[in-house]
Amino acid sequence: MIHVVAVITAKPGQRASLLEAFAANRAAVLAEEGCIEYGATVDAAGVPASKASFGPDTFVVIEKWETLAHLQAHAVAPHMAAHGAKTKELVQSKLIHVLEPV
Repeated sequence: MIHVVAVITAKPGQRASLLEAFAANRAAVLAEEGCIEYGATVDAAGVPASKASFGPDTFVVIEKWETLAHLQAHAVAPHMAAHGAKTKELVQSKLIHVLEPV
């Protein structure tokens, strides 16, 4: 299994718009062969801010894929290209961590 932690930072004030676009694309990703989990997360409400907090412009996508080949296919899927084109003006930065269990 492959785990992905994608840290997406929106341009200031654009996180809600970016999350709306993410939600619109989510069903297509979940339907991909090999996709086990694909969801957006934000800092938990009620937890005091710390150096580890992501803040109001960032969300983290938690993904699980059956194999690296499935993740690689996801990266070039037409709906992901369309999503990237639609959201590129909203994104300030992306950090994609690809991990495997030990």
